[in-house]
Amino acid sequence: MKLVPASLILCAISVALAQQPAAPAPPVLSTFASSADVAALIAKAKSEHKDGQAIVTEKILQFAPYTATLEYRASAGAPAIHPKDAEMMYVIDGKATFVTGGKIAGTAIEGGDSRTVSKGDFMVVPENTAHQFSAIDTTLVLMTIKMPRGGTAN
Repeated sequence: MKLVPASLILCAISVALAQQPAAPAPPVLSTFASSADVAALIAKAKSEHKDGQAIVTEKILQFAPYTATLEYRASAGAPAIHPKDAEMMYVIDGKATFVTGGKIAGTAIEGGDSRTVSKGDFMVVPENTAHQFSAIDTTLVLMTIKMPRGGTAN
């Protein structure tokens, strides 16, 4: 009987282990952000903002399937619809015109309800509802959470 050297066996095991797929990463969970953390995210978003860019986003907290996102908006943006997600918003700072409902027509919403939103306001946009910040009076800073309704976030 021929003996196989131990170093050859160890080499074969190392190669086999290297070819194994990595275990999936555990879901990201973060359950607290201080006011200093949020202020730092606002400063980061402001510094990353480029002329003509409607929005800069930063993650505040994540607890799958939910993510609290900071949105820094210096100008009006395109209308949006999230077919499977409701969206909750809180205005951290600023003032803007917010349109919900109606139909998207190019870069605007036709037939929607328009309202002024400012610091401290909360809004919920039901899934499959057109929405848009059509005018930004002063830089708008929001916290948003997309809430999956019968599926995963999109």
